[in-house]
Amino acid sequence: MMDRVLVAVLALGLLAGCGDGNPLSGSDDDTDTGTDPGTDTGTTDPIDSDGRLPPGTESPTPSSRIVRYEPQDEEAGTGMIRSPAYDRENDTFFVDNLAFDGNAPYSRDNQVGSLGPFAVYENAATVLDPVTNETIGQFTHKAIYAVSQSGQTELAIVRTGAYVDYGFGGFVYQRNGGVTLPETGQAIYRGSYAGLKDYSGAGGLDYVTGDATVAIDFEDFNDGSGVSGVISNRRYYDLDGTDVTETYLTALEEQYETDLSAVPDLVFKVGPGVADSNGEMTGELQSIAAGEVFESGNFYAILSDGADGDKASEVVGVIVVESELPGVSGVTQRETGGFLVSR
Repeated sequence: MMDRVLVAVLALGLLAGCGDGNPLSGSDDDTDTGTDPGTDTGTTDPIDSDGRLPPGTESPTPSSRIVRYEPQDEEAGTGMIRSPAYDRENDTFFVDNLAFDGNAPYSRDNQVGSLGPFAVYENAATVLDPVTNETIGQFTHKAIYAVSQSGQTELAIVRTGAYVDYGFGGFVYQRNGGVTLPETGQAIYRGSYAGLKDYSGAGGLDYVTGDATVAIDFEDFNDGSGVSGVISNRRYYDLDGTDVTETYLTALEEQYETDLSAVPDLVFKVGPGVADSNGEMTGELQSIAAGEVFESGNFYAILSDGADGDKASEVVGVIVVESELPGVSGVTQRETGGFLVSR
């Protein structure tokens, strides 16, 4: 594994990983974490994928549970989390395979406990050496977790700002049942968006919130051409919960020499090959500032029936986009966000 440059110096020590568990199991009504989704019968480790979909469920069908993970790339630090799990009784979140993130479950963040319906968790700040009883400082990691009110879809994102390059982390999103795809008509889905923004060329971590809208033309679904979407009304917050959107907009306006009333929307590119017959979707998205492409990246999503048999009633998805950090030379930013939308 490639060595990575740390923002802060850490005393050497050993660390146990944070817990085991099934992908995203558990629920919490206060944070839109509805019902227990059950147990995944497939692998929870990344696999080689023969398509553009992220690794995960090897042989998906319209009626099956589907779990997708961020593709693993050790040099980029992506796809490193394993078997995340939510403990509803204790309101804690388990993450495995991230070094120096404590040896206990992540607890609800004591400064920013939620981003709308998305719950926020943080790792322990210190660990004790069991032999010397010496305190070992840990790297700050944040986890965002959300599940739809039906319990049929959920997601988790984990990132850290403890490295000068992008830190180690990952995302998982899943459908806990099946989907019945309509053959005609169109549908629009609306809901919330939240995520984490980390940096390459500088340490640090920020939160983002927003609104998500996805529209599907089912008559063209077999050709994969009938999906559009937008992430709008984005706001940025530091780890203390301070809204830093206006500072960000000022830097963006100076970079593009234009006036902006809001952070540019992220818009899905509509085209063939976006969706498949299992209800999975993946494609590109971007934002535009002053007529130029500002952010670009990919979206990944799954369509699901509701808990009461409502056909094709909700969508879970994750987006990852990158861009230059406005006002700071030589620094790029990566925004990893998730959305839960329903009809």
